[in-house]
Amino acid sequence: MSAPLLKVENLVKSFPIYGGLFSREVASVKAVQDVSFELKKGETLGLVGESGCGKSTLGRCLIRLIESTSGKIHFNGQDITNLKGEELRALRRKMQIIFQDPYASLNPRMTIGAILEEPLIIHNLCGSEKDRQDRVKQLIETVGLRPEAMNRYPHEFSGGQRQRVGIARALAVDPELIICDEPVSALDVSIQAQVINLLMDLQQKMGLTYIFIAHDLKVVEHVSNRVAVMYLGKIVEMAASEELYLHPQHPYTKALLSAIPVPDPRKKEERIILRGDVPSPMRPPSGCQFHPRCPSAIEDCKTQVPQLETKRADHIASCIRSF
Repeated sequence: MSAPLLKVENLVKSFPIYGGLFSREVASVKAVQDVSFELKKGETLGLVGESGCGKSTLGRCLIRLIESTSGKIHFNGQDITNLKGEELRALRRKMQIIFQDPYASLNPRMTIGAILEEPLIIHNLCGSEKDRQDRVKQLIETVGLRPEAMNRYPHEFSGGQRQRVGIARALAVDPELIICDEPVSALDVSIQAQVINLLMDLQQKMGLTYIFIAHDLKVVEHVSNRVAVMYLGKIVEMAASEELYLHPQHPYTKALLSAIPVPDPRKKEERIILRGDVPSPMRPPSGCQFHPRCPSAIEDCKTQVPQLETKRADHIASCIRSF
C-alpha cells in the first residue's frame, strides 16, 4: 500500500466569540471537531452535509488558509501543520482551491491573463514574460476557453466561464491536491455538468487529487471514490461512494439520501423529514449531537457519545444503533 497523499489526525477548529466590557472570550464555535481521514493520490473524497456543518472550514484548514486549533495535517509524508514563511509558500504550489462563488473569487480590476499570470510570478515559474504568456494561453485552452479571453475582464464572462478561469488559476502552479469548495453550486444545472466533466477529465489527464465539497449528493456520487458525511463539525459516516449510497449506516445519511430527487415518482422512497433545526455549534447537544433530530434515537443517544466504528467492510459510522 502506498503512503497517503494527505493524512489528517484529530483536526479541530474553534472560533472564539468575544463579549463583555473588556471583549473577553465568552464562548467558542466548534466548526471542526476531531476530524481524521486519509486521502490517496488520484482519489476524490466527497464531503457532504448541510450548510454550517464545517465542510468549507475543514477545506480551508487543510490548505492552511485558516489555522487549525489543534490536530495534525500530513501532506506527502510531511507534517505541514506549523509550516511558516517560505516553506508554507512552497507548499501552496502543491495545494490549491477552487472557490464556490465565481463572481467574488476573481479580481474585477484584472484581466483574465493577469489573473492567471499572477501565481506564475509569485512562485517564480516560467522565467520570461513570453513563457508566462504561453503558459496562460495553454491554461485558458485547457479549460475550454478561447485564447482571446486573456485580454478580457471577469465581468465579460458568464458564471460558468468564470468558474473555468478559477479552475485554470488553480492549475497554473501544477498542484497535486485541489479543494473544490462547492464549485458548481452557483451555476445553472446545464453548466454544472460541463464543469464537473471538465474537472473529471483534468483529473485523469493530470493525476489530480480532489476533495469535493458539495450539497448535491447526486453530483458527489458521480465524481467521488469515497464520501464523508459531516454533521456539526464531525464526520459521522465515511465509505466508498457506491457502498455509502446503497447501504447508509447513519440516520443522518439516510435522511440526506432520501431528499435526492428521483425522476420516476414510482421509484421514490419515503422521504425522511428531520425535525427541528441544526443545533448551534456554540451549544451542541449532549451525547450524540444528532439525537434531537434523529427519527431513530433511543434514550442512550442522549448521554452516549458515539465513536466512528466499522459497520461494514471499509465503512465507518458513528451511531450506537445497528441498522
